[in-house]
Amino acid sequence: MKVYFLRHGMAVDSDEWKGSDAERPLTSEGRKNMEREAKALAQLDLEPDVVITSPLTRAKQTAQIVAERLQNRVTEDVRLAESFDMNVLTGILRERADLQSILLVGHEPDFSSTIGQLIGGGRIDLKKGGLARVDLPDASSASGELIWLIPPKFL
Repeated sequence: MKVYFLRHGMAVDSDEWKGSDAERPLTSEGRKNMEREAKALAQLDLEPDVVITSPLTRAKQTAQIVAERLQNRVTEDVRLAESFDMNVLTGILRERADLQSILLVGHEPDFSSTIGQLIGGGRIDLKKGGLARVDLPDASSASGELIWLIPPKFL
């Protein structure tokens, strides 16, 4: 199974945002950057069976931009917003064991630490808008191989 981890794009600074953190949106620059990235992702021929996103606004906006370009559907999963870790990832993957690939859209530091655990250790730094691909033998596997980690400036 191919698992893509996409960190949400550049969001309004939390110090400047007056609302709840869950409603903090992408900046206009963040939206433009994600639109460019989505175009690059489409050129990479990513074909995830599903795009699963955190329900936090900045992640949903990122997922919608990318899914539209990839002509895919978006599913929200609250587990991507709360303490995402190996146990959560394993649960999500087992629920979708029939799929070949999934694209998860979420947050730091949870994504980097989970990817690090998934590949057997190592420090990963997934930047805003960054994308990683980890291949697993199957959906029930707790270890995989990091195929690539792409910083947003290359997308």
